[in-house]
Amino acid sequence: MSGLTWVQAPDLLAHEIVASVGEGKEVDDVRRRWLAAGGQEDAPRDGLGQEGDHALRSLAEDLLRELDRRDPPAALTRLEPDDLAAIEATRPVPPGHTGLVGDLDDRLLGAWLGRAAGCLLGKPVEKIPRHGIREILTSQGRWPLADWFTAAGLPPDVAARWPWNRRSASTSLAENIAGMPEDDDLNFALLALRVLEAHGRDFTTDDVAAAWLADLPAGRVFTAERVAYRNLLLGESAPRTATVRNPYREWIGAQIRADVYGWVNPGEPATAAAFAWRDARLSHVRSGVYGAMCVAAMCAQAVVSDDVDDVLEAGQSVVPPQSRYAEALSAGIEAARSDRDDEQALDALGDRFAHLHWVHVLNNAALMAFALARSEGDFGTAICLAVTGGWDTDSVGATVGSVCGALAGAHRLPERWVAPLDNRLASSMPGCDGIGFDELAARTARLLP
Repeated sequence: MSGLTWVQAPDLLAHEIVASVGEGKEVDDVRRRWLAAGGQEDAPRDGLGQEGDHALRSLAEDLLRELDRRDPPAALTRLEPDDLAAIEATRPVPPGHTGLVGDLDDRLLGAWLGRAAGCLLGKPVEKIPRHGIREILTSQGRWPLADWFTAAGLPPDVAARWPWNRRSASTSLAENIAGMPEDDDLNFALLALRVLEAHGRDFTTDDVAAAWLADLPAGRVFTAERVAYRNLLLGESAPRTATVRNPYREWIGAQIRADVYGWVNPGEPATAAAFAWRDARLSHVRSGVYGAMCVAAMCAQAVVSDDVDDVLEAGQSVVPPQSRYAEALSAGIEAARSDRDDEQALDALGDRFAHLHWVHVLNNAALMAFALARSEGDFGTAICLAVTGGWDTDSVGATVGSVCGALAGAHRLPERWVAPLDNRLASSMPGCDGIGFDELAARTARLLP
């Protein structure tokens, strides 16, 4: 079986059927043809679940093209437009937020460090569901999560049942951490920084695409980004790069790429969201794009505010209010403000979004909002809740860490979360391997308007 994941036609079709149902498309005829030919309907949890013979792959290609030709119902696109002007028109009042500008340089460094620490905390348990994370920690007497993961004291049967993410354990368990290891959640922040440095505040989606092809190895991108990368190589341009045979178009990928667009627009969430839209439309539509806009807006507000509710309001203000994404944010915030304890609240969110893949944007957005609201902005509490929730642990940990790191500023971040980073980031991005977070914060500051 080929190791080229996330782009095999049979697996794309399984995910596309799920995505099309979520958009309200008619798929019953496609499903019947696929199952009759021996295809599997269950979408793989990872990138490769079925490959099939030539005939099955050929049928999958045909059915993917058929579903691509089917538009979502008008009722959905009216509430969830893709065009920036149409998105902005859904807002009842143009967002305008002011904050308490303190030491902005310290806030920017806190944001970079927070993003790295939250990502690093979640890396060993990426792909492990929440009940597995709980079993690991309970078996070690370390539940609830309050510190880095470790293999020390982990019973062999639990380790076998819930193996660490094999790409990450050697660099992200407490006993192995020596600086921040490479991760796509940080690579995309580096890429956004380089795009802004090269092209300024008027950068375009084509500039982002060119930067991907120049600086990002194809093996370092996944899900929607890998499909968009493939589409670029086949000669497509945005926004078709986001829609051609791309069942991951409403997954989390664009949401993890947006922080820098917020940091360079302090106190201007609407402008930050517009920057993020230009980036996100390369690979995502609707909820996937709104995730990027929301995070950019929150990051713009986090570097000037001391109130996490103000940050959440900024994120909510830039997405269509009747969209599924807005509903997911509200679900997370409502769960956080309920009288349920953390476990009960996370169980409720898990039940509500159980139908979605662990890398989808909606469930992870709800978890992000929950962790921010329940923690009231406390850094350690927030990243631990984000990771405890399961799903895309390193990505949600990174975003929540970014927001809370900016709210606190570097000088107030707990040493136990910052010291292991050793002011050093590993990366395959050209010229960035081993770069210091202090240098990254300084370069970000030079991009401020």
